[in-house]
Amino acid sequence: MMSTLQARNIISTFLVFLISFISCNSVLDSYDSNSIKGAYWPSGRISYLPPSAIDTTLFTHVYYAFLQPNNVTFKFQIDNSTALQLVNFTSTLHYSKNPPVKTLFSIGGGGGNVPQFALMASFPSLRRNFILSSIEVARKFGFDGIDLDWEYPQNPQEMNDYSILLDEWRAEVIKESEATNCPQLLLSAAVYFSVNFFLSGTFRTYPVDSMNKNLDWINAMCYDYHGSWEPSVTGSPSALIDPKSNISTSYGLSSWIKAGIYRNKLVMGLPLYGRTWTLKDPSVHGVGAPAVGVGPQGAGGEGVLFYYEVEDFNKNNSATVKFDLGTLSTYSVAGNVWIGYDNRRSTALRIGYAQALRLRGYFFWALSYDQDWKLSKTASELWIGYK
Repeated sequence: MMSTLQARNIISTFLVFLISFISCNSVLDSYDSNSIKGAYWPSGRISYLPPSAIDTTLFTHVYYAFLQPNNVTFKFQIDNSTALQLVNFTSTLHYSKNPPVKTLFSIGGGGGNVPQFALMASFPSLRRNFILSSIEVARKFGFDGIDLDWEYPQNPQEMNDYSILLDEWRAEVIKESEATNCPQLLLSAAVYFSVNFFLSGTFRTYPVDSMNKNLDWINAMCYDYHGSWEPSVTGSPSALIDPKSNISTSYGLSSWIKAGIYRNKLVMGLPLYGRTWTLKDPSVHGVGAPAVGVGPQGAGGEGVLFYYEVEDFNKNNSATVKFDLGTLSTYSVAGNVWIGYDNRRSTALRIGYAQALRLRGYFFWALSYDQDWKLSKTASELWIGYK
């Protein structure tokens, strides 16, 4: 009698074959390629949302987050459980949803092994292993592209290696497309909010020329400006402007544009979560108010509440919601609890700003953190794509 494990293996093998067989089908040509309305889909169990529940009328691209290469060979080793999840992800979003969306798998993430990425990028043989294996995974499981979320290259040499990696990756993507007669895989990268790392001890700059040449777009992570690492003072985690510093979305996006990134390759990031603090004095509660530590913890960890948790907290605690004109951001206060986050108003302002800059689009981290698609709908309805 066939065991459950054997049955799962057979099903997995069949589904992988089916997806890889139809991955170059003309259905992929039906997508709108002008604007990016993206969102990362966390594959873990925290706030899990099945692909079948995603409202694809609100997005054009959804990223599977995350896959990690082997830290010795830098090839991807996909077990049966992950293989089934990947197949379900791409098949659902390509063929079971109306409209379909493009899918990419993202490599790395905030929990990725930064030293190992640097090691891989510094050796030609390891770069080749990584590149060829990533292309193989994309085709095998029916993805439209690959996203690199290396957080972050630590010095000028690693930035140079990053540039070489992108050059070689694009060359192999072109080569594979010509050999298979399939559309070229998309290549994107999640990057720091600013083109320069000016807050760290080692100043370094992204290789913009290589990124323009080799990437289809970049996802600028315009969030996490302030948080639990600054426990003594509140701060907007996604300030659109900041009169006191350059830690803001307006500065970050402008720095990318001034450095020469093509506007149609620049995508603005939006958070679907808030950062919390405990106020020192509840009567003093503006942005930059004194605090004595982080506030409530939710599913996202220390001092973090997902957007749906923020809304629930505000309702259950009769919180006062404030809009800060200095940073064009939202915060709420209930007793000594302070939460900085984006609501519909501040999200709308960010979308308007991105449109004024003529950017390619926006993306959310992370898809399952919204409440009834409230912020996703706000962004989608306000975005006007450019032809």
